[in-house]
Formats: sequence, C-alpha cells, structure tokens
Amino acid sequence: MSVYDELKNELRSRPKRWLITGVAGFIGSNLLEELLHLDQQVVGLDNFSTGKPENLAEVNGLVSEKQWRRFTFIEGDIRHRDTCRLVCRGADVILHQAALGSVPRSIEDPLGCNENNVSGTLTLLKAACETGVPRFVYASSSAVYGDHPGLPKVEETCGSPLSPYAVSKLADELYAGVFAQLYGLETIGLRYFNVFGPRQDPDGAYAAVIPRWIAALGRGESVRINGTGETSRDFCYIKNVVQINLLAAVTSNRAALNQVYNVALNQRTSLNELYRALAERLSDHGAPLPTTGPLYGEFRAGDVLHSQADISRAQQLLGYEPAYTLDRGLDAAMGWYLKDRN
Repeated sequence: MSVYDELKNELRSRPKRWLITGVAGFIGSNLLEELLHLDQQVVGLDNFSTGKPENLAEVNGLVSEKQWRRFTFIEGDIRHRDTCRLVCRGADVILHQAALGSVPRSIEDPLGCNENNVSGTLTLLKAACETGVPRFVYASSSAVYGDHPGLPKVEETCGSPLSPYAVSKLADELYAGVFAQLYGLETIGLRYFNVFGPRQDPDGAYAAVIPRWIAALGRGESVRINGTGETSRDFCYIKNVVQINLLAAVTSNRAALNQVYNVALNQRTSLNELYRALAERLSDHGAPLPTTGPLYGEFRAGDVLHSQADISRAQQLLGYEPAYTLDRGLDAAMGWYLKDRN
C-alpha cells in the first residue's frame, strides 16, 4: 500500500476540516472533489475572478448528496481581512490555491498580480495565525526559478525572476517562511510545474497550452507555438497535484515542514513532442485535425526555454510518488477535454 493510500484511509477514519481558497478554479475544484470523496468537511472560498460556478456544479454531480452537504461555499476575496478570518475559523488545514495566474497576465497587470498574489496571501497568512490554524499549504510555481539554467530544478537554487508573476510567488514563499519562523505557523509551499487535467479552462488569452491546443485541434484549427517548438516543460497531471497537497497537509514528519517542494515528474517534453502526442490522441477520437502542422512564432517574453523538476525532496520527505505519467494523464483527461465537442 502506498503512502497516499494509507493517508486516504487515515482521513476517512479521522476526518478534518479544510479550507480551500480558489475552490472554483481548476486545481481547487479537483482538491474539493477528492476531499469530499474522502468524507471531509470543506469550506471553500472564491471570488469567481478566474474560478467558475460550473466547476463546483460538476463536483456536485461527481460526489454523493451526503458528501456534498459537507461542503460550505463562501463567495469572497482573500484580500479582505474579515472574510479571511471568517473562513479560517475552525480549519485544521488551509490549501491556498487562490491567485491570478499566468506570466502574460502579470506582465500586462503587475499591480493586480501583486495585490492578489502577495497582499492576498499575506492577508490569509495573518488570518490563519489569528484564528489558530496549524497548517498552511500554498501554491507556488516553477516560475520562481527564473533565469537559472540548471536542470533539473532543485529547490535550493533559483535565478532572477522573469515576470511579476514569478516575483509574486517568490514573495509568497518568503512570507510563508517568516510566518513559520516568527509565529509558529506550519507552512509548506508547492512549486507547481505545468499542471493539466479536467476543469482546466481552454478559453481566454491565458489558457494553458494543453487545453488550448486540444480545443483548437478539435475544431480543425492550427495551433501557434512560441519559438521553435523545442522549448520543453515538465507536464504534471492534476491527480499528482492533489496527492502532494494532501500529503503536505497531514504529514507528521517535522523535517518536512516549512519547506518548498517541486511538483512534477522529473521529465521533459518538448512542445513539438506534446503536439504530436495530442494530435495522435485526437485523431483516435475522430477530431478534424488541421492539414498543416503548428504555426511557429516569436518566443514569448517572460518564459524560460526549458523546465524540469527534481522531485527527490518531495519523495523523501513527503512520500510523493506521482502515479500519472504524461501519457497516462493525457489518456485520462482527453474524454473531459472533448466532452462538449459536437
């Protein structure tokens, strides 16, 4: 039995009260789904700036009526002190996912990025201390590695940030470390690499590459690749992300606390390789693929050429063992991505 299987059995026998911020978003709603399947009590906070009510509706349809009644939703903003204190009261652990993501968005709106990602996180950290929440698990990002060329990325070594989004996530890590040192709050940061899976938005200017490409290719449209296509990423299926959040939330290993961890597979896939993998699966589903290949353009400002995570710290201290490879994750997610295609 894996460490994660043991954890799930423990949670079923001894439920906790959880707070998920950004609960109507992609990652937040997947965390909600898993916790309700495990019969946990969950409070969720979202202001719907990027999250969607339909994500919550979908989770509602995937759990039992009894499990859904264990969920309390509050519409509100992490930048508001009273709201943060309200949702933190009585929580055993916070899974902080609320943020304005996207490197391009942060370049266009650095003030909004800072206000939400830094000021909002600081407000929530303060509320957690004021209400006695013992454990604070928060979403960071591989963007904090900036221009450091080393591969795979190890948690101790970062370069200079390349975008306001990267700065905001690095600031979150620094604030979490200070709150751990000064106020005794147990914090764990999770540096997500390129996460994909069900309920990931394929629309909008800031959509992630996998859902955006699947949506376009499924309509027979060509996709655009920034650069030569040899840019590579460490793609991580959402189920792996859910696993490490729960491992971080309940670990009793004191050495694991007040750390940051890479969340990925320790694998690199180029955008050209990703394109071929998606086209092959879409062809199997009868999608009207374009007759031409991808369109290549200028490399995008604020991006890095290559990204790959060393996950040994998470494996050793948290027992993280990603169960989904890129191929298995794509196979699992494809039906969801194509569910609305005519």
